[in-house]
Amino acid sequence: MPELGFVVPGALDQPTGGYRYDARMIAGLREQGWRVELRELEGEFPGPDARAERALEEALASFPDGMRVLVDGLAAGAHPATLRRHAGRLRLVYLMHHPLGLEVGLASARSQELLESERAAVALASRVVVTSDYTRAQVADWGVPSERLCSIPPGVEPAPLARGPEDEVPVLLCVAAWVPRKGQLELVRALSGLRDRSWRAELAGAMDRDPDYTAAVRAAIAESGLDARISAPGVLTHEGLAELYDQASIFVLPSAYEGFGMAFTEAMMRGLPVVGTTGGAIPQTVPETAGLLVPPGDVEALRRALGSLLCDAEQRRGMGRAGRAHAESLPGWTEGARRLALWLEVA
Repeated sequence: MPELGFVVPGALDQPTGGYRYDARMIAGLREQGWRVELRELEGEFPGPDARAERALEEALASFPDGMRVLVDGLAAGAHPATLRRHAGRLRLVYLMHHPLGLEVGLASARSQELLESERAAVALASRVVVTSDYTRAQVADWGVPSERLCSIPPGVEPAPLARGPEDEVPVLLCVAAWVPRKGQLELVRALSGLRDRSWRAELAGAMDRDPDYTAAVRAAIAESGLDARISAPGVLTHEGLAELYDQASIFVLPSAYEGFGMAFTEAMMRGLPVVGTTGGAIPQTVPETAGLLVPPGDVEALRRALGSLLCDAEQRRGMGRAGRAHAESLPGWTEGARRLALWLEVA
């Protein structure tokens, strides 16, 4: 039975795309007969945090010599020295969802520090797994040889087409943690200029990741007088989120950057037209026929894109059909886990 150590920062069941990717890959490997030893690390990642660094050290030390160990980049990217102590005895595989230094809101010095530390961490791994061809190209630019790099995108699950709102008032759905990179503040500002249109919005997602940013978004909603039209249901159960998707008319996520963007493929599978940005891998995730993409941070362009879809039901339907067809052509999680297993076997 092949064995793998899998190291993640914090609890695996957190409702973000990165953790869902990790969880689905672990489940898929186990279904293929792998024995996966999971280590969920305590501490604040990427740090700096002494408890987190100590947790990573203890997790790596717990694996026997020669064992394959896949480490999520959020757990290891800021700690190359810790990886270096074990790189000679473990078969380290680095999993990158997107470069840590490209998170929005970081001071320039901190961004550069993270980029440099993650380059050093990646260089210590025998293999590197990324979640999109876009990120693969970035890592290749760091000097990682192509034979050490593999792109395995998130899988897509079948889902029913969204039926839309019962009262025919268009519903805009945004699903993402409330952090600066996801662009909820820009979305509220864009919507404040569309108050003369008929719509309501659901901004679902964790609101405890960045309290200052969450407070700023809430303040913007109150100041714009849109409290009655913008709902913030927080983190939902699988069933609750499925219900929101079912009642939606348009999916909108104005992220400044995405390493892939799982929420976009999920929305397209539901037959929803997409409004996003050109940040990171999003243009490779969302075909031109399936949505409208605007420059990150451009509130006026975001407002125009939303306004265009709100006033044109036929455009919404056409983009929804195109998105559904594209999503149905993408591989599922079983195929992704199979590819990961093949890649790990040669690690």
